[in-house]
Amino acid sequence: MGITKSEIFTEKQNQIATIAKVLGHPARIAILEFLIKLKTCVCGDLVKDIGLAQPTISQHLKELKKVGIIKGKIEGTSVCYCIDQENWTHIQNILGNFLNTNSSGNCC
Repeated sequence: MGITKSEIFTEKQNQIATIAKVLGHPARIAILEFLIKLKTCVCGDLVKDIGLAQPTISQHLKELKKVGIIKGKIEGTSVCYCIDQENWTHIQNILGNFLNTNSSGNCC
């Protein structure tokens, strides 16, 4: 059995790609900006604040939660979401190190 494509890359390369993929949708960026701005958990409806349908918001929240950027807690009949600060700091470090890599080589 052959190896999957992700297995030929380092763990760091796969992490950066996964983060970039999740951050690659403007709705997810809007959700993150909203959660960061509030600096608290959101238990209410994000539809009025983001401007997308509830099923669309739910799908984006699911993707952000899957990679650990946000976390959710069930309270009654709703789920409260907030930035997972520990993972957010880790993501900042991963992307910061990658983006701050010196690329001053010869140019074609």
